[in-house]
Amino acid sequence: MHGNDTLKEILQAVQDGSMDLDKAMDRFRYLPFEDLGHTVVDSHRALRNGFPEVIYGEGKTAEQVGDIFESMGQTGNVLATRVPEATAAHVAGRIPDVNYEPLARTLTLVRNDITYLPGEVGIITAGTSDLPIAEEARVSCDMLGCRSFVMSDVGVAGIHRLFDRMERIRSASVLIVIAGMEGALASVVGGLVEQPVIAVPTSVGYGASFQGVAALLGMLTSCASGISVVNIDNGFGAACAAFRICSAIQKEE
Repeated sequence: MHGNDTLKEILQAVQDGSMDLDKAMDRFRYLPFEDLGHTVVDSHRALRNGFPEVIYGEGKTAEQVGDIFESMGQTGNVLATRVPEATAAHVAGRIPDVNYEPLARTLTLVRNDITYLPGEVGIITAGTSDLPIAEEARVSCDMLGCRSFVMSDVGVAGIHRLFDRMERIRSASVLIVIAGMEGALASVVGGLVEQPVIAVPTSVGYGASFQGVAALLGMLTSCASGISVVNIDNGFGAACAAFRICSAIQKEE
């Protein structure tokens, strides 16, 4: 089921003059969808949010992810996060054009050229162990239309490494700062730059880090004002926040 009857009614109403274009576009924001049985694909999310629906691969079967890719890939680009290798292999067997990034655990399909927003997102990690989350953020940024760069292993244990790269860091429009352990890097960066800072706590660390809770609380209670914090290991969520900021910058220009 696609909701096509309602879509046809809207188009007919525009043609016969009983509905103006503004009202029709408002209706289109909520239609159509495709019911796959196990999933209801929201094909107009980009009209409402500025970016399309993204597949969360963890917990879904390979067949389910493949079905969703086939549905969404008919009309546009597709991004899936947290995709196991076996699932990626299954989808690649059905859609040869997909691209799997093992470190990021992302699966992408590019059908249409990506239009990039102005500016650049700087993705900074405290340690090399945070790279999987940074790569999830990088791939997500790219699919959303944000150029980005990754700067790895500049945490507070060797803070001179960070200071050596401040010129490059300050060149970014938005910063995503990724750290585990106690999560201190976000506060340090937040106190040094004027750009928006999106902090991502990771589950990297020994026992008392409580699988990222210590970093999360540290970032939430940062003394550097104005830092935004997303959930533990949520590189994708940070990329979405960066996209919204870059979109707002474009509108102002």
